[in-house]
Amino acid sequence: MPCDARNAKVGRLRPDPDRILDLPQDYHYKIVSRAGDMMCDGLRVPAAHDGMAAFPGQDGRIILVCNHENAPSNFAGSAFADTFSTLPQAVKNKIYDHGNGKTPGAGGTTTSVYNPKTGETERQHLSLAGTDTNCAGGPTPWGSWLSCEECFESPGMGLSGGRLVYRDAPHGYVFEVPASAEGLVEPRPIKAMGKFEHEAAAVHAATGIVYMTEDRHHSLFYRYLPDVPGKLHEGGKLQCLAVDGRPSLMTHNWSYEAAIVAGESMTTRWIDLDDVDPVENDLRLRGESMGAATFARGEGLTAAGDRFAFTCTIGGPARLGQIFTYQPSNREGQPGELEAPGQLTLIAEAADKSILSNADNLTMAPWGDLIVCEDTANHCGLVGLRPDGSQYQLADNAHSNSELTGVCFAPDGKTLFVNIQYPGMTLAITGPFPI
Repeated sequence: MPCDARNAKVGRLRPDPDRILDLPQDYHYKIVSRAGDMMCDGLRVPAAHDGMAAFPGQDGRIILVCNHENAPSNFAGSAFADTFSTLPQAVKNKIYDHGNGKTPGAGGTTTSVYNPKTGETERQHLSLAGTDTNCAGGPTPWGSWLSCEECFESPGMGLSGGRLVYRDAPHGYVFEVPASAEGLVEPRPIKAMGKFEHEAAAVHAATGIVYMTEDRHHSLFYRYLPDVPGKLHEGGKLQCLAVDGRPSLMTHNWSYEAAIVAGESMTTRWIDLDDVDPVENDLRLRGESMGAATFARGEGLTAAGDRFAFTCTIGGPARLGQIFTYQPSNREGQPGELEAPGQLTLIAEAADKSILSNADNLTMAPWGDLIVCEDTANHCGLVGLRPDGSQYQLADNAHSNSELTGVCFAPDGKTLFVNIQYPGMTLAITGPFPI
């Protein structure tokens, strides 16, 4: 059944004969990127495709900037696993962490130029190198990708994935990658945005404020108020969200009696954080002690109309996930905000019989639904969430245990991109979307 423009209905999924991704009838995919393939810069496509965004390119082409969630222990899955020792010095100079020449940072980003008219990837290169566990992030209105490290590491020798690794630099930061970059960018951490297990980011276009999630069982929801909108490196203030009148609210709903009710809008306030580049991993603990709300593994985050939607992968009584929205104040981050504060709302909570399970990355579809990636034990798929709360299945990975990640639409809304994280692949999906 084709999509219905009113409510985006799709039909039963069909088994994929190529055993990659099951889709409804009349939907098809093309492979954009695959781990291990040779890129234009002579490096290999890294493994572990994760967060991603699509930007407009020349003559209808689409530029994809994609994270790779590799730790230095997965050097074999890096872009330069078989070439690191022979890399030109000019390339090595743009690797953030050399790992004592033995275990360089294996994360980072790739940039791909995809032509939807031909279904071909015309160019692909490494655009951020030497970072660690680049999980999600988010696009900016000024044409760049914010790549977030989901880790907190200090320089020195230690264990990662059961292996001995060396780190020459601290990790746990946000890095900015212009979509227009045709080679490696200078890897400059935006330290004022905090050092913690970053997950996703989203920019409030009207103010330049950046919202961020954190992937911990008891995580915070952050915002960064830049001193100069669009110039994140020039400094700013980091804050965490609290629910007014309910200090240190635990939103998980793990207890027998729910702490919050679906559909309930809660008035918020923001707490200033200091020492945002800490030696100890205590930023969230300090925030909670000052009254910040905590969330059950904050994950995906996206602009959704006049608000922002974010997921909590293990929230809810069944620990199968929640989706919240934050609606900014009309004076967001400005004097007078306390007179008309932002609102936090729980809009979905998965249960045993829900189609959606363990929500992770997500995006807003052009027709108004949220399209959500699952990170569950098996059969991870794409699930649509309509404004009325009803759900439908848009895709299913019935062929591996890998989660789906990086879901995003092309600027014209005609192509949906998604990653199969392991072993690493980007797909471009087309079909009768209601656009």
